[in-house]
Amino acid sequence: MDTAMFCYQCEQTALCKGCTKSGVCGKKPEVAGLQDKLIGALVGLSRALSGNSPDKTTSKLMLEGLFMTITNANFDGEAIEKMIELVHQDKARVGGEDCSSCGTNCGRMDDYNLEKLWDDNEDIRSLKSLILFGIKGMAAYAYHALMLGLEDQEVNKFFAEALFAIGEDYGQDTLLPLVLKVGEVNLKCMALLDKANTSTYGNPVPVTVPLTIEKGPFIVVTGHDLKDLELLLKQTEGKGINIYTHGEMLPAHGYPLLKKYPHLKGNFGTAWQNQQKEFDNIPAPILFTTNCLMPPKASYSDRVFTTEVVGFPGEVHIGPEKDFTPVIRKALELGGYPEDHKMTGINGGSSVMTGFSHSFILQNAPAVVEAVKAGKISHFFLVAGCDGAKPGRNYYTEFVKQTPKDSIVLTLACGKYRFNDLDLGTVAGLPRLMDMGQCNDAYGAVQVAVALSKAFGCSVNELPLSFIISWYEQKAVCVLLTLLHLGIKNIKLGPSLPAFLSKNVLDYLVKNYQIAPITTPEADLRECLHA
Repeated sequence: MDTAMFCYQCEQTALCKGCTKSGVCGKKPEVAGLQDKLIGALVGLSRALSGNSPDKTTSKLMLEGLFMTITNANFDGEAIEKMIELVHQDKARVGGEDCSSCGTNCGRMDDYNLEKLWDDNEDIRSLKSLILFGIKGMAAYAYHALMLGLEDQEVNKFFAEALFAIGEDYGQDTLLPLVLKVGEVNLKCMALLDKANTSTYGNPVPVTVPLTIEKGPFIVVTGHDLKDLELLLKQTEGKGINIYTHGEMLPAHGYPLLKKYPHLKGNFGTAWQNQQKEFDNIPAPILFTTNCLMPPKASYSDRVFTTEVVGFPGEVHIGPEKDFTPVIRKALELGGYPEDHKMTGINGGSSVMTGFSHSFILQNAPAVVEAVKAGKISHFFLVAGCDGAKPGRNYYTEFVKQTPKDSIVLTLACGKYRFNDLDLGTVAGLPRLMDMGQCNDAYGAVQVAVALSKAFGCSVNELPLSFIISWYEQKAVCVLLTLLHLGIKNIKLGPSLPAFLSKNVLDYLVKNYQIAPITTPEADLRECLHA
């Protein structure tokens, strides 16, 4: 492919076709090339395993490498080069060498050149992209679980299997089942992460979270990593520093073990794409964990700290020792706001709710089922997924506003910021709007849907339940594949369809799962309610 770069893994990709000069996300061609090289090295590592299961060292490298290439996580070429070298070292450790050294030139142990994928037949490219982007998202879930001490050998082995397939000349008959297997294994992976989160921090409970920032020193934590937040809370105890979540960290307020820290005060701002506006000249440091990040502006780059797989050139990186002293020192130096600083949600609300975990909802399942049978609850909507900067995402705000007053709206991931500060009232004694957590908590929504289908003695597709999904990056891809694995149909997807879906692959999804693009809130609501 004769371009400076090629990347079409996220929803905002240029012209809905692919970024070829520089990334809309801010990724430079050099970084894009290194990320492709890293994926190629991981394919080479999978080849060196010769079908054997990876050990803990190799599994962790695969997770870190895949996670490092996810959208809006790492923009640091030097860090990516170091990871490539670690992958090569591990390939040598497990017994794989470049084929040039053995004199056969068979190529079986070489790194894979991703340009071969981008130049491939469009249907093969589409299917392999679904696999690659799906395992990138799944790697994020597996990585978070690993940070809390849980892993699954079956899941780890599948990463190697899927990476190996990326480099093979497989046909559609082999690749399509593997696409669906990504969804199957991701369900197991999401269950693992759910167990890791709840066994460590307890089952989330509903909580109201203020959006006002109290005067005095504070730190903002963005990304997804609950372990990093916990460690920071421990290290800031008694130091007069308040901690505020941002973006996908909001659901942390619902976990009992994290709620016990009185200096976990509230939530700062809204979703990831608003960072450069909301962080502009902020009088506090920001800790960047995992992905859903914007390249820092000069007005606050001196107060950005990264950790884990996150990397931005020139920013201070907190290593595996997790000593947050530099962040704490910066918070005390900057001092925070001199008076309470009022912030609002996108719709002007002063607080938001979270913590409606599947455990909480299922505890109330009998009452919910009775309310449906009595005609008090007419419909359920899962309006969930990623937020983004592209125009048209106000669709989700308008959709939620127009849902019937006797319906329940379940939500999760950062797409909820489009409407999570709205007061939709209650129905059958429950809030009409229930935030189930991060994109990492999609497993909970699946559990609720399955439980309701059992309670009503029908399939999920026969429930008065509609899936209205917004997507942006690769975690949304693996969740979508999990929904397809479960046989869920009639998903409405937006704000635009993925550029990596070829016409034939899209036709397959439409024919077999009735996936459809969003249209207008009014038309889609009518279809949902009269299907």
